[in-house]
Amino acid sequence: MISGNTAALLALMTMAAAGPALAHHSLAMYDTDKTYVFTGVVTGINPSSAHLVIHFVPLDEARARVIHDADGQPDEWSVEMNPAAASARDGITVNSFAPGTIISVGLHPLRNGGHAGARGNSGLYKCPKDTPPAPGKFCDSVPGATAHGPGALPMATGPAPLDAGEKTP
Repeated sequence: MISGNTAALLALMTMAAAGPALAHHSLAMYDTDKTYVFTGVVTGINPSSAHLVIHFVPLDEARARVIHDADGQPDEWSVEMNPAAASARDGITVNSFAPGTIISVGLHPLRNGGHAGARGNSGLYKCPKDTPPAPGKFCDSVPGATAHGPGALPMATGPAPLDAGEKTP
């Protein structure tokens, strides 16, 4: 028979060992009190089995050009999605979101200020090929745009910090 102290010690050791696995699925690294909404151009997809990640460069408010950082490089962001298999069920694949695809998505940014975030329950919309939305609008306003997964585009809680000091698209 296991004593009360031994049982408590075993329970504590089990929780400590499970910590890294539970932390992986935590949203603690994202600021869920903030939501940014972007329209941008896909630069690539990482179809990891853990979480599919879409890399993109935001478009300016006029939807005419990509935003560049202070060094003149595209100001790339990334958004973490569901695992690749679940994302594929929503029509999100390397082939369907090829580089050059125009998307609109909301995300909860990293707490450390990095240019990445988690999609959470935000909608993801894909504009028709070579058809950006009107200035200040998002892909969900473009005839022929497609929704991928549940959710609508959220209201932004404020402008996203962009390297060149330009306004959030």
